[in-house]
Amino acid sequence: MLMLQIRTMIEKMMSEGVIVPSEVTIKLLERAIMENENDKFLIDGFPRNDENRSSFESLTGIEPEFVLFFDCSEDEMEKRLLTRNQGRKDDNIDTIRKRFKVFTESSLNVINYYNSKGKVKKIDASKPAEEVFEAVKAVFAPLS
Repeated sequence: MLMLQIRTMIEKMMSEGVIVPSEVTIKLLERAIMENENDKFLIDGFPRNDENRSSFESLTGIEPEFVLFFDCSEDEMEKRLLTRNQGRKDDNIDTIRKRFKVFTESSLNVINYYNSKGKVKKIDASKPAEEVFEAVKAVFAPLS
C-alpha cells in the first residue's frame, strides 16, 4: 500500500515537471542497490539538483566514478520527446518545457559541479541514436 502511495506521488510530481524529494529517491535507490549483487550502477536522471547530489553522497557515502552528460538542443529534445510515443503523462509540451527550465536552473549545476572534478563524460546526443549508442559504449569500454 505504501509503495502505491509513493508511486502515485512520484507520478503526480513528474506530470507537474517538478523534482521528487531527495529522501524519497535516495531510499528507493538504496533499496535497489542493496537488493542487487552488482557493485556497479548506472543511475539515470539522478541527481537532479545540488541538494539531491549532496544528500545522496552524504547518506550513502557514494560518489560517482563519472557522470554521463547527453548534450542536445532543447528544440531537438522537444521534438524527440513529443514523438517517442511511450504514453507517458509527462510527454506534453507544457511539462517538457517545465522540465527544460528545471534542468537549466537546477540540474545544470550538478553537471558543472562534477565537471569541475573532471568526472563528466559529454556525449553529443544530437546525433542519430546509433551514433550516440556507439559514443556511450566507448565511455564504458575501458571499464569492462
